[in-house]
Parts: sequence; structure tokens; C-alpha cells
Amino acid sequence: MRVQTNTYQRDGRAPIPKKESTSKRMSAIKDRNTKPEIMLRKALWNEGIRGYRLHWKKAPGRPDVSFPGKKLAIFVNGCFWHRCPHCQPPMPKSHSKFWREKFSKNVERDKKKIQRLLEDNWKTLVIWECEIKNDIDSHINRIKFILEEWES
Repeated sequence: MRVQTNTYQRDGRAPIPKKESTSKRMSAIKDRNTKPEIMLRKALWNEGIRGYRLHWKKAPGRPDVSFPGKKLAIFVNGCFWHRCPHCQPPMPKSHSKFWREKFSKNVERDKKKIQRLLEDNWKTLVIWECEIKNDIDSHINRIKFILEEWES
């Protein structure tokens, strides 16, 4: 019987943090099914809004939530990773050159995803983590409005 160890192995893409606790915390960050995504999906479900796909491969840019038949793509962006214009999270103090480049690439990739969707006649929404925490209801109403508008 093999014993599984929970040791983190570095892949060389990021600088080595000064503290091991930082490394563990960073390696635990998920790219999908995050708390803000789950909060949005639960709110959609509670409002009776169904028929969406999660991380749908056929949609350009794999939106977090998509309504394929109505061509609506929703991205739930984490404030830190995607550089929220509302709460403007601080830049990390160590390895600042790495982080500036990382965040710049993330923002550029986000723009390209949205551009590809728009070129394919999709409607897009970007909902920020802080917006979900502060006022999820207005975003649910906005989504409902877009979906109802499509039906009429």
C-alpha cells in the first residue's frame, strides 16, 4: 500500500516565496468553482435561472457561466488576480516585477477572451468578486433582464 504525501512540488513558473506558509496558501488557490462563482450559481438557481453551462469548452474563452442558446457569457473575476477596478487590491510587496507581469498577462488574456466572444455575437458580463459579496442581487437582476430580453 502506497502512502500519499501532501507535499507541494514547485513547477518553476513562480518565484519561491520567502515563507512556506505563503507557498502553501498560493498553491491552494483554485481556478474554477471558487467561492464567488458558487455564490453566483446558487443565487441563479434560487431565482429559478437554469440552463447554464459551467466552463463550457465550446464557448470562446471558457466563461465561468454560459447560456449557450442565448449566447450570454459570464466571467466571475477574482479581484486580486484580475486587478479589480472597483476595490483596486494592493500589489504584492515581494517579487513585484513578476507580479506586475503576471497581472498584466491576466488582464490582457481577459480582454482577448471577451473580444473573441463579441466577435462571435455573444453578450458578455464580467462580475467582480467584490460585487458579488456586496450586491449580488443587482447582478442577478441584470442577468434576468438580459435573458428575458433575448426571449422577446
